[in-house]
Amino acid sequence: PLQLLQPKTVPKRLRTSQKKPHEPQIPRSLIKEIFRHYVKMPVSRDAFKIVEKCSERYFKQLSDDLEAYTRHAGRKTVEAADLEVLMRRQGLVTDKMPLNVLIERYLPLEYRKLLIPIAVSGNKVIPCK
Repeated sequence: PLQLLQPKTVPKRLRTSQKKPHEPQIPRSLIKEIFRHYVKMPVSRDAFKIVEKCSERYFKQLSDDLEAYTRHAGRKTVEAADLEVLMRRQGLVTDKMPLNVLIERYLPLEYRKLLIPIAVSGNKVIPCK
């Protein structure tokens, strides 16, 4: 008796794994330094891993929100106004706590000079827009 011919199963070729494009990340050392500055006590490795994941998720959400605000305004470039709207929606900027006060309170002098316009002699405003 003739047996029905069954097709042989040919194993699929293993595709070479394509690497995902590497997304830029905030350096661990920076997150650790900032977190230690505010905590002012030792932090276990497990707790630090959670802090790292949370900060990564926070900045991802922050950038997605900024992108949405920019697209809604019909622009392709994120501007300071977009960031101010985001901070206002998060409750960081209010009528009683404007953005300039936050800048003066939390940023060093070098950054304050870059972000807050200052009138100097010769009737010049630095930074010029």
